[in-house]
Amino acid sequence: MADRYVTITGFKHYYDLTPFRIGGLIRCSKDVDNPHDGEAIRCSLPHLGTVGYLANSPSTVAGGTYSAGRIYDRVPERFYVRVCFTTFTKVICRLETDVPLKRLDTELFGQLKNGDDWNC
Repeated sequence: MADRYVTITGFKHYYDLTPFRIGGLIRCSKDVDNPHDGEAIRCSLPHLGTVGYLANSPSTVAGGTYSAGRIYDRVPERFYVRVCFTTFTKVICRLETDVPLKRLDTELFGQLKNGDDWNC
């Protein structure tokens, strides 16, 4: 399957860019109880919780990336994205949907063991 990219936004309301390491994994999950967006997808990390949301409006989705609404019905309840690069207002990530969740879970917790403790 061709690579698909998404934009994480809203991170300034949480920990700013601190948790977003190039090549690092971010856990995503559908936020079914979100009162503002019926297709909201939360981005989180262990020990921190929410670090942002997948962009879902024309003003926040970076060109060439998918909105949360475009992928919502194509992804499982929980999945991962890998950080490719960041700007002051956006984090661009690649969907990691072709890799088993167990392997990605292990890699995410390995990030923490390797010194990425995000003491924000």
